Amino acid sequence: MTTYVLTGPDGLSYRSAAPGTLGGHRRGRLYGRLDCPAALRAIARGGYVRERVFFADEATAVAAGYRPCARCLPQRYRQWKATPTERNAMTHRDAPAAAPASPLVPPEGLAVLDGLPGPAPHTGAELATLLGLLGDARPRVRAVALGHSGDAASRAAAEDFAEAWRASDGTVAALVDWPERAASWLRAARRLTTPAPDAWVVAAAPAGWAQPARRLRLGTPWDPARTYGFAALGDARVVAAAGAETLQGLRGATPDGRTWQVDWGWVTTAAPGGGGAR
Repeated sequence: MTTYVLTGPDGLSYRSAAPGTLGGHRRGRLYGRLDCPAALRAIARGGYVRERVFFADEATAVAAGYRPCARCLPQRYRQWKATPTERNAMTHRDAPAAAPASPLVPPEGLAVLDGLPGPAPHTGAELATLLGLLGDARPRVRAVALGHSGDAASRAAAEDFAEAWRASDGTVAALVDWPERAASWLRAARRLTTPAPDAWVVAAAPAGWAQPARRLRLGTPWDPARTYGFAALGDARVVAAAGAETLQGLRGATPDGRTWQVDWGWVTTAAPGGGGAR
């Protein structure tokens, strides 16, 4: 007899004689249809399967603390986003809330991000892939605004990127740093967007990016789809803390030279030129 492994309302796995009707992503804390285009693309690239979970029905997914996918369940997502009481009820106690209409990540979101490791020193493959993404971008990118948090790895990554970009005849329109914790990120956000660059490049620790990203999204003309990041930002928990709508389209490079991209709350990866972030 065939059995299926599903996730129950308590978040724990159990065996069932019936297959699940909805799929989900454990780290991203969202659920959607089994034929969700974003999920199927992620599965095809191999960067998603280990976090895949299944639910018997929507009520179980909600009880387990998962929220609806904006891509395959847009109406349900809009309802969830517009209803604060439902948003709170659908957020797992250990998961960061989706971004409300506020520039601040809530304390529980920061607590989750604090558990993530800081950025490792960037690799040559990572830097080369990031430069390649910008080189392939259309319309052409010449001027970039470069931002980084205050840790040593992020600072070094930003400096090496700036040197390599200038060596390729590119222009660094702004170089902005910020602390991971601050009363406000408005000044840094304005400095990063005032030059009106062709694109943005970010090297930052997860907790040092979620807050400025929300400030950028809610108070400036910043566009995440024209932003490129180093490896530490390609984590679904960063997206969950900042909000899927905050980082939609953000892309970047992994230490081994692959690309990653934020796609409606999912973080998908692909080999360079393999249909991933472009």
